[in-house]
Amino acid sequence: MTKNRIILVVDDSAVMRQMISAMLEEAGYGVLLAEGGEAALAHLGRTQVDLVLTDWTMIPMDGGELTRQLRLLADYAHVPVVVLSTISSEAGKSDARKAGANGWLCKPVRPETLLDVVGSLLQMGPE
Repeated sequence: MTKNRIILVVDDSAVMRQMISAMLEEAGYGVLLAEGGEAALAHLGRTQVDLVLTDWTMIPMDGGELTRQLRLLADYAHVPVVVLSTISSEAGKSDARKAGANGWLCKPVRPETLLDVVGSLLQMGPE
Protein backbone atom coordinates (compact mmCIF):
# COMPACT_ATOMS: atom_id res chain seq x y z
CA MET A 1 0.00 0.00 0.00
CA THR A 2 2.83 2.43 0.78
CA LYS A 3 4.80 1.56 -2.35
CA ASN A 4 5.16 4.49 -4.75
CA ARG A 5 3.38 6.87 -2.36
CA ILE A 6 5.32 10.13 -2.08
CA ILE A 7 4.98 12.44 0.90
CA LEU A 8 6.28 16.00 0.95
CA VAL A 9 7.58 17.03 4.39
CA VAL A 10 7.76 20.81 4.86
CA ASP A 11 9.45 22.17 7.98
CA ASP A 12 11.95 24.93 8.66
CA SER A 13 13.75 22.65 11.14
CA ALA A 14 16.27 20.35 9.47
CA VAL A 15 16.17 18.03 12.50
CA MET A 16 12.38 17.71 12.30
CA ARG A 17 12.50 17.08 8.54
CA GLN A 18 15.01 14.28 9.08
CA MET A 19 13.07 12.71 11.98
CA ILE A 20 9.78 12.67 10.05
CA SER A 21 11.52 11.49 6.90
CA ALA A 22 13.10 8.56 8.76
CA MET A 23 9.71 7.49 10.17
CA LEU A 24 8.07 7.63 6.74
CA GLU A 25 10.90 5.96 4.82
CA GLU A 26 11.05 3.12 7.35
CA ALA A 27 7.36 2.52 6.64
CA GLY A 28 8.07 2.38 2.90
CA TYR A 29 7.01 5.82 1.73
CA GLY A 30 8.96 7.97 -0.69
CA VAL A 31 9.81 11.34 0.86
CA LEU A 32 10.60 14.78 -0.51
CA LEU A 33 11.88 17.46 1.86
CA ALA A 34 11.33 21.23 1.75
CA GLU A 35 12.49 23.83 4.27
CA GLY A 36 9.58 26.18 3.64
CA GLY A 37 6.48 26.98 1.63
CA GLU A 38 8.28 28.36 -1.43
CA ALA A 39 10.55 25.32 -1.65
CA ALA A 40 7.51 23.07 -1.27
CA LEU A 41 5.69 24.76 -4.15
CA ALA A 42 8.83 24.44 -6.30
CA HIS A 43 8.92 20.66 -5.60
CA LEU A 44 5.28 20.36 -6.58
CA GLY A 45 6.03 21.89 -9.95
CA ARG A 46 8.38 18.96 -10.65
CA THR A 47 6.94 15.98 -8.78
CA GLN A 48 3.38 14.88 -7.96
CA VAL A 49 3.04 13.97 -4.30
CA ASP A 50 0.30 11.99 -2.55
CA LEU A 51 0.26 13.83 0.78
CA VAL A 52 1.81 16.96 2.32
CA LEU A 53 2.98 17.16 5.94
CA THR A 54 3.68 20.77 6.86
CA ASP A 55 4.77 22.78 9.85
CA TRP A 56 2.37 25.61 10.68
CA THR A 57 4.81 28.27 11.87
CA MET A 58 7.37 29.08 9.18
CA ILE A 59 8.72 32.29 7.66
CA PRO A 60 8.03 33.81 5.17
CA MET A 61 5.30 31.40 3.96
CA ASP A 62 3.60 29.59 6.82
CA GLY A 63 1.69 26.31 6.66
CA GLY A 64 -1.63 28.10 6.29
CA GLU A 65 -0.53 30.04 3.23
CA LEU A 66 1.08 26.93 1.75
CA THR A 67 -2.18 25.00 2.22
CA ARG A 68 -4.24 27.81 0.63
CA GLN A 69 -1.82 27.89 -2.33
CA LEU A 70 -2.07 24.10 -2.73
CA ARG A 71 -5.86 24.24 -2.78
CA LEU A 72 -5.69 26.66 -5.74
CA LEU A 73 -3.73 24.14 -7.83
CA ALA A 74 -5.89 21.67 -9.76
CA ASP A 75 -3.51 18.77 -9.07
CA TYR A 76 -3.51 19.50 -5.32
CA ALA A 77 -7.06 20.60 -4.63
CA HIS A 78 -7.78 17.24 -2.96
CA VAL A 79 -4.34 15.99 -1.92
CA PRO A 80 -4.35 15.47 1.86
CA VAL A 81 -2.51 18.10 3.90
CA VAL A 82 -1.60 17.40 7.53
CA VAL A 83 -0.23 20.12 9.80
CA LEU A 84 2.50 19.00 12.18
CA SER A 85 3.07 21.71 14.78
CA THR A 86 4.04 22.51 18.35
CA ILE A 87 0.93 24.71 18.49
CA SER A 88 -2.04 22.91 19.98
CA SER A 89 -4.64 25.69 20.22
CA GLU A 90 -8.15 25.21 18.90
CA ALA A 91 -7.78 28.55 17.08
CA GLY A 92 -4.76 27.23 15.20
CA LYS A 93 -6.57 24.02 14.30
CA SER A 94 -9.59 26.00 13.15
CA ASP A 95 -7.39 28.22 10.98
CA ALA A 96 -5.83 25.11 9.45
CA ARG A 97 -9.25 23.64 8.62
CA LYS A 98 -10.30 26.94 7.03
CA ALA A 99 -7.12 26.92 4.92
CA GLY A 100 -8.00 23.42 3.70
CA ALA A 101 -5.89 21.13 5.91
CA ASN A 102 -7.21 17.62 6.51
CA GLY A 103 -5.61 17.08 9.90
CA TRP A 104 -3.41 18.41 12.69
CA LEU A 105 -0.79 16.56 14.71
CA CYS A 106 1.12 18.04 17.63
CA LYS A 107 4.90 17.75 17.87
CA PRO A 108 6.46 15.67 19.12
CA VAL A 109 4.47 13.00 17.33
CA ARG A 110 4.70 9.29 17.99
CA PRO A 111 5.68 7.28 14.90
CA GLU A 112 2.58 5.06 15.24
CA THR A 113 0.30 8.10 15.35
CA LEU A 114 1.93 9.71 12.33
CA LEU A 115 1.79 6.51 10.30
CA ASP A 116 -1.83 5.82 11.29
CA VAL A 117 -2.95 9.29 10.18
CA VAL A 118 -0.93 9.21 6.95
CA GLY A 119 -2.13 5.69 6.14
CA SER A 120 -5.79 6.50 6.73
CA LEU A 121 -5.66 9.67 4.63
CA LEU A 122 -3.92 7.91 1.75
CA GLN A 123 -6.47 5.06 1.83
CA MET A 124 -9.31 7.56 1.52
CA GLY A 125 -7.91 8.93 -1.74
CA PRO A 126 -9.14 12.13 -3.37
CA GLU A 127 -12.40 13.52 -2.12
